[in-house]
Amino acid sequence: MNKKTIIIIGIIIVIVLIGTVLAGIIGNMTNEVKHPIATITVEGYETPIVVELYPEYAQNTVRNFITLANNGFYNGLKVHRVEKDFVIQTGDPEGTGSGGPTLSGLDASIEKDSDADKEYTIVGEFTKNGYDNNLKHERGVISMARSSYSGEVIKEGYNSAGSQFFICLKDAPALNGLYAGFGRVISGMETVDKISEVELAVDKAEDGTETKTSRPMQDVIISSVTIETNGVNYEKPETREPFDYSSWYMKKYYGM
Repeated sequence: MNKKTIIIIGIIIVIVLIGTVLAGIIGNMTNEVKHPIATITVEGYETPIVVELYPEYAQNTVRNFITLANNGFYNGLKVHRVEKDFVIQTGDPEGTGSGGPTLSGLDASIEKDSDADKEYTIVGEFTKNGYDNNLKHERGVISMARSSYSGEVIKEGYNSAGSQFFICLKDAPALNGLYAGFGRVISGMETVDKISEVELAVDKAEDGTETKTSRPMQDVIISSVTIETNGVNYEKPETREPFDYSSWYMKKYYGM
């Protein structure tokens, strides 16, 4: 075999190798799973809020959000918290900020308010709780609200999220690593901004003292939350029984 033939064979081998690599790259691009997309429509606001969800950051959180949305859980709920330059928050079936979901929100076969329709929470998928979630709480990021406890039960608060979520109006680095961010607004942020400008209710005490709240004066209602999963089947989330702080406190300090 002469030198010229060897060179030609070498060139062919290189071309084949390059073609194989390129085919692999193109194949991966073609088979890349698209993120699920949530579309949140709000009564009285023309432009919907479109959110790209990131299961790679908080898989169980995304599964929970998708399942609740698909079962119509969020339809008709209020935006119960508005803090300009911070967040807007919704997802509470009671509309007060103290409520959460029950299992019927995840499973239509469970009768609402039946004995089987128990309250639940999910684990907080953020770095302080041992999860690799590096999504920063920047403007437009959607994240799970949760309870805050201190002392020896602080981690119970880490795992107290359920259905309430908030959207950041501005960067909020103090939340990084402490709350489970799971998506980002990709269009319709102007609607979030408009909601942040609504007039807030004022509570009056018996002595005439007035206290401004974070509750909208006029109800801001979520019409619907719909999900496009791009052909991916997202299973129901793993859930846990909520922590009962009152029972824990009474048992610890009063032996009851």
